[in-house]
Amino acid sequence: MPRLVSTARPSAPPHGPRPRAALAVTAAATAVALMNYTAPMLTLPDMAAAFATPVSARAWLLNGTPLGLAVLLLVAGSLADAHGRRRVFLLGTSALGLTTALGGLAGSTLTFTAARIAQGAASAAVIAGSLGLLATAYPAGRDRIRATGIWGASVSGGIALGPLLAGALSLVDWRLAYEVLGAAALVIAAVGARTLGPETPVREGPAASARPRPDIAGATALGLALAALLTALTLGRDGWLRPPVGGLMAASVALTAVFVAIEHRSRAPMVDLALLRRPAFLASTLGALFTGMAVIGLFSVVPALLQGTAGMSPLGAAWLFVLWSGTAFVVALQTRRLAGRLSAPYQLAVGFALSAGGVLALLGGLDGPSGSWPRLLPGLVVAGAGSGLLNAALPRLAVDSVPPERAAMGSGANNTARYIGSSAGVALMLALATAGADTAVLASAALALTGAGVTLALGRRRPSPATG
Repeated sequence: MPRLVSTARPSAPPHGPRPRAALAVTAAATAVALMNYTAPMLTLPDMAAAFATPVSARAWLLNGTPLGLAVLLLVAGSLADAHGRRRVFLLGTSALGLTTALGGLAGSTLTFTAARIAQGAASAAVIAGSLGLLATAYPAGRDRIRATGIWGASVSGGIALGPLLAGALSLVDWRLAYEVLGAAALVIAAVGARTLGPETPVREGPAASARPRPDIAGATALGLALAALLTALTLGRDGWLRPPVGGLMAASVALTAVFVAIEHRSRAPMVDLALLRRPAFLASTLGALFTGMAVIGLFSVVPALLQGTAGMSPLGAAWLFVLWSGTAFVVALQTRRLAGRLSAPYQLAVGFALSAGGVLALLGGLDGPSGSWPRLLPGLVVAGAGSGLLNAALPRLAVDSVPPERAAMGSGANNTARYIGSSAGVALMLALATAGADTAVLASAALALTGAGVTLALGRRRPSPATG
């Protein structure tokens, strides 16, 4: 007897967001958030010249948004679970539009960095709310895998289009890119307010009325820990053994311990530390951390290296960057074909391995003459394929590794780890690149291989009955 296959379209839960509207709006907002994130990669030389930014401080022009993301993602995830994912998403998208437009008007390194931190905080609400909305609209199964794959592709698409838009508009004025992206975010917020439908209750039962307050103490401790780490990595380019560097590193470790203690004692923590006993959640978190350090960290500085050491034009560097990120976009869209054949942790391991192989193929090419760009093409394509696998697996694992009512927290924890890694990775790669681009390339490959080993080991572990 032939098996009957349902062809029904996924339907939203009662009072929930419409699946297609949720996917379209959240993917568009996430793409704009990532375009804003990557735009400074191409405009860094022009911005540094406009602001008279010293070489030692240029990492802050890139790290403002990931700093805001890393600090606020956990708060945003908790708020989305407690107060409504639609509400947090729309507020974040509106704030992203306003802060991005204002950032284009900045007149100094300090004011631009402050605007970028605010943009990161707004992006945190967008990203945490996005995956929470998708988890509600697509409760489980192949439809969720497809939806999170498309969402992951929007990450890759935003990463690809941001530098291309910035490179094209920089021919007129580098500030135009931020005004365009700000307007786009405001339009998406307006469309989302009309199409997402009513708010979905994500907490039910006796706890529904006990909405937790934002964990300000935890967010402050995490923010200070990350700021100390980034400052230490930025200063390290002038000497890693100097007392200020060691002191800041020690302060970062101590503040991280304070953050863990606060979360352990909190009645409503930003992240439930008990989830770390789940192998899948640990693989999601560590996979995101190594993705940030190894992949985003290196490719955030690749356009600047191509312009600085290789003498390439901004638009030429943008097109090479698009080859990497565009490949990631295409691969992320196709990963739904791997569903049922390759678990998410194993997909992460393969993605890291491909990223390492592609990066190693770039050795000797990032600091060569501008005419040597063809030799970079194979490595960029292979590394892009690896990045696409990572971008598709991480959101899928983020929501599958936690209980449904904690979906936004899972998204927040995953993306927090990703942007902590990217912030540290950018500062580290810029510091290492002072000794030559190949030093940064080797560090990226080593970190990617470490990520492959860690996620592969966790993928083989089976959860105990106590952890689920």
